[in-house]
Amino acid sequence: MRDLTWRAILAVCLGVGSAGAQDRADPALLAEIGRIRAIDHHSHADPASPPGDEPREAVGAPPFAYPFRLRPENPEYAEAWRALWGEPTAGPGPDQRAVLRAKWRARKERADSYPSWVLDQAGIDVVLVNAERLGPGQAPPRFRWVAPADELLFPLETERPRFRRILADCGLTAPPATLAEYVTRVLTPTLERWKAEGAPAVKLVVAYRRPLDFAAAAREDAERVYARSIAGTAPTPDENKKLQDYLFRLLAAEAGRTGLAVHIHTGVGADPYFNLSGSRPALLEPALNDPVLRKTRFVLVHGGWPYDRETGVLMMKPNVYADFSAQTFLRSTRALAETLRAWLEWYPEKVMFGTDAYSEGPMGLTGWEEKTWLAARTSREALALALTGMMVDGEITRTQAVELARLVLRGNAERLYGLGSP
Repeated sequence: MRDLTWRAILAVCLGVGSAGAQDRADPALLAEIGRIRAIDHHSHADPASPPGDEPREAVGAPPFAYPFRLRPENPEYAEAWRALWGEPTAGPGPDQRAVLRAKWRARKERADSYPSWVLDQAGIDVVLVNAERLGPGQAPPRFRWVAPADELLFPLETERPRFRRILADCGLTAPPATLAEYVTRVLTPTLERWKAEGAPAVKLVVAYRRPLDFAAAAREDAERVYARSIAGTAPTPDENKKLQDYLFRLLAAEAGRTGLAVHIHTGVGADPYFNLSGSRPALLEPALNDPVLRKTRFVLVHGGWPYDRETGVLMMKPNVYADFSAQTFLRSTRALAETLRAWLEWYPEKVMFGTDAYSEGPMGLTGWEEKTWLAARTSREALALALTGMMVDGEITRTQAVELARLVLRGNAERLYGLGSP
């Protein structure tokens, strides 16, 4: 009875009830969360670059009609513009030109310090950048490079520029004659080189090419497909899948051996015709259950949304983690809070903050800077909502709520990658 009374009193104090525990975040908890310097687990942050001539209008347009929350008319962007560029009257309409001018001046005046300054405005300490390479203004330990690794799964597509660069880095102009040589002369040395260059992880966006149903494949079958292709016989789709399936598990095993985590795009993609059903996290389960891959740490990037419940359950596997990047700007604060609460009630030590911030062009109104700010704010507010609900329902104490927030915003990434403050 006393426990029920305590819950009722706490609910009144927080302005919420158990049935609507996420209607409002506890103000003190939200303030505490706002002081945590975060680690952004997944970003496409731009490097510093000369801003060019003062812009007359935004440059860069989305490739298709974006959801409302990503459009410049979303009033939340006006808050980001005000916080980043100091434009108190910024909003839809002519005032956007003033925003662009202020943004241009910040890039010009801050030069190479600009990327770090943007992180400071969003309360972010360290960022893992998925890009071809880190650029000007992006140096370790504050900026960490996550290497794109998809080309290693498609060794028969020799015309792809990124794969040509991988071959050149290995001292080759063409793929080796056999699959065994490809592994020993290209795949393994490339992963080892990336690790030596400081990459904590590799990233796969293979769901844009094919479903994530990587089956167990016999080495002999993969060798046969590879050899016939090198000899000039085009493989069938089924043969191609066998080779990709084999190389995925081999890449994952080698990444685990070298100490690289494997980031895998799961859930919604940045293409209206993306094969959403092929990106379901549960499709990975046969590979995640493979005893050979138990030493490989897999991170389900974007948390598989809209299949986020699957992601939550998959975190039961000791080597599976997830971030909620992209959900941070695609979904509302309240919707994200519901996902976070479900995850935090399951395996809170597996959940990591991420933004997935990116730009459509060199000088836009909703670039990586604005997305970073918006995603960081959304994440903190959603986390506070989720934890408040758990406190109201007696699942955690206030002390535990603060500790869980620290784990999500930085502690889990610190432990997974051995990161610290720059």
